[in-house]
Amino acid sequence: MKKSMLALLLAASFTFVAVGASFAAKVDCTVDGVDGDKVTMTCEKSKGLEAGAKVKVDTKKKAAVEGC
Repeated sequence: MKKSMLALLLAASFTFVAVGASFAAKVDCTVDGVDGDKVTMTCEKSKGLEAGAKVKVDTKKKAAVEGC
């Protein structure tokens, strides 16, 4: 009985995590300017964004240049 309840609980928690991750929006933006701690960006699909919303910004990583 305990094992089946634990399995049901784990399955439910996995489902909620997967659904939450699927609602995350992905918007491609280009940085127009940086002024101190303020960044101005132009985004292609900014329909879901609003002023004051918290967002996560990833930067492109530069590959290491190897050679002589």
